[in-house]
Amino acid sequence: MSDRKANKLGPFVVLTFIYFVVGFLTTVNGQFQGPLQVAFLSHAHALRNTLTTMISFFFFLGYLVNSSLGGKWIDSKGYKLTLLRALMIMIGGLALYSFSSVIATQWGEAGVRLGEDLVPWGYFVFLLGSFLMGTSAAILQVVINPYIAAYDLPGTKPVQRMNIVCAINSIGTTIAPFFVTAVIFAGVAMEAVQPGQLLVPFIIIALIMLTVTLVTSRLNLPDIKGTRSEEGEKLPRSVWSFRHLLLGVIAIFFYVGTEVSIGVNVNLHAMSMIESGHKLSFFGLDNLEVGGVNLGIPALLATLYWGGMMIGRIVFSFFPKIPPRRLLIATTSIAAVLVFLAMVLDNLWILVSVGLLHSVMWGCIFTLAVAGLSKYTSKASGVFMMGVFGGAVFPLVQALMADSLGGWQWTWSIALICELFMLYYGIWGCHVKDSEALANLRAEAPGDPGM
Repeated sequence: MSDRKANKLGPFVVLTFIYFVVGFLTTVNGQFQGPLQVAFLSHAHALRNTLTTMISFFFFLGYLVNSSLGGKWIDSKGYKLTLLRALMIMIGGLALYSFSSVIATQWGEAGVRLGEDLVPWGYFVFLLGSFLMGTSAAILQVVINPYIAAYDLPGTKPVQRMNIVCAINSIGTTIAPFFVTAVIFAGVAMEAVQPGQLLVPFIIIALIMLTVTLVTSRLNLPDIKGTRSEEGEKLPRSVWSFRHLLLGVIAIFFYVGTEVSIGVNVNLHAMSMIESGHKLSFFGLDNLEVGGVNLGIPALLATLYWGGMMIGRIVFSFFPKIPPRRLLIATTSIAAVLVFLAMVLDNLWILVSVGLLHSVMWGCIFTLAVAGLSKYTSKASGVFMMGVFGGAVFPLVQALMADSLGGWQWTWSIALICELFMLYYGIWGCHVKDSEALANLRAEAPGDPGM
């Protein structure tokens, strides 16, 4: 390997690892819904599902509130300093996770009453930590997505680099459910979960991320020209004026909504079915054991879903010439059919198979949404990430429906609506109708999105 390639590889490896951490901790946060429902909300009944999904709501609220901040920081401070700031916010979120464990352990009965429900203070500290984690994840992705796409790594193409980091990200999301069940909560029965088990694992992760931050601070992370406005430069128009970007933000709002709803609420649906006497088995097994640790069918369902996303990204990386628009239309069409069948048949195994199709939707929508935006790209990446707030809204709305309907089966109609909107974006919404953006697209053509 030449010195030039070796020097270029270092930043790419670090950014890829950070992207892995983003996927891992995003899913870890969501997988806390089930265990923390027991550990923090044992005295909550009327609003139990709603309070549980607030964990994901606050995580993705960080995307809505602070995604645009990432774009502003990139324009004013550059990619590297923005990356370091985001990592420090992540460390703060991890510290709050551990602190919530201390509060719940020492003052478990202290809290606030919401109607008939008693909610401990440790729960609210965890929500604040979740908000900081979402803020960090949002800003990190605002940095990494355009940086990886534009980064000059010898012997690679933009689509290959994006597929690599997305596949590594999916590895993190795949192992996260088992990490929560088998490491943090040590495979104990769900009803025996204790908040004190959060303390040590999150301190260890915080120390790891502190090390990554120190390594990144010493790394030569060159700025990428042409993807952001220079300091003091005024762009002539609002980034929101690009129709295909605006509809792309809405499309990603619906995409992340359905992705997260399935990824985190399939656990709660499975737990509800088991509690009501339904038998969920996997090839005749009522429980999944690894090394003597009972990981449970709910964790298996989540892992199959996120694992399907990982496999899909790896497989589709071998077909880089498929135009994103055609791929988005095909995958959303099939996903809509599968979600409909899963809902009507109340079959969670069909539902989690949608992960294979969800694997490519993010990349397709992002590519189509930022096509031809040139110096608007960094700002576009920031506002695009605001759409990730769908991951907060849809799981919460679904939980409210589950509480009001007394079950989860028909709440998956929300996921079906999301798939149909993404299909609309692929067919009609992604067309670049702005003449200036279309001219930029043709001038910068290496990654033709196949519109």
